[in-house]
Amino acid sequence: MSPDTSTLQGWVGRTHEVEDVVTPRLLASFGATLGDYAAQTAEGAAAPGLHWCLTPDIADRRELGPDGHPAKGSLLPPVPLPRRMWAASDVRLMAPIRSSDRIRRRSTLTAIEEKQGRTGPLTFVTVRHDIANDAGPVIEEDQTLVYRPTEAAAATLALRASSPLAASHERRVDVDPVLLFRYSALTFNGHRIHYDAPYATTVEHYPGLVIHGPLQATLLMNFATAIAGTSPRRFSFRGVHPASGPQRLLLSATSPGQDGMALEVRSADGHVTVKATAQW
Repeated sequence: MSPDTSTLQGWVGRTHEVEDVVTPRLLASFGATLGDYAAQTAEGAAAPGLHWCLTPDIADRRELGPDGHPAKGSLLPPVPLPRRMWAASDVRLMAPIRSSDRIRRRSTLTAIEEKQGRTGPLTFVTVRHDIANDAGPVIEEDQTLVYRPTEAAAATLALRASSPLAASHERRVDVDPVLLFRYSALTFNGHRIHYDAPYATTVEHYPGLVIHGPLQATLLMNFATAIAGTSPRRFSFRGVHPASGPQRLLLSATSPGQDGMALEVRSADGHVTVKATAQW
């Protein structure tokens, strides 16, 4: 029997704490994965986006679901919809992450909201991540996950291409299966849509391997840092449309202004896949 709304709401307020260490190997692996797309930062500071590679949820292989994700029931509620995606994040960056930092992440489930989308029912789950080192807070993040029915997983592929951003800066990024595999390994993300092509195409019905939303956000955050010369203090992004590889993505950004910077990722077929804003 599927949990009803009141049962799911009982999960709001649950917390989970994880610790990690920023090792030289992790920094080298992150830099090698991003390559020329990594922004230059102050000496000893990690490039933006490294925090998504830290404190992963680690589950025994016997505890994984058929999609490669850890089975629901620890911090995340037992939402009956089978497909889970990272929909958006609002990140506040308060201090740099450096080599040898001891990192603690406290995650709190803050909201569960059910909606009716164009392709069927949707459940949105918001998790607050408070990330700190021994000196104090370094990052606050509100992450939104969306759960969908099986048949709706790739349905947004039918959306029409939108008008491009009036950009002052552009960068092209070639995404291949090696980049997707490396990023999955860095983040300990077992979701099979990112590295198992037969699963992605025949089970979840995508046209190819799915390019991670946080990987696209990491590319945008580093792009914004390279343009402005310093990391933003706030970075927000949301997924707009699935992107499948291999392909060449186009990153676009406006010039920094009083209201910050607008950024987006556009796929080779003209769809905007991720929208973001950066503020200093």
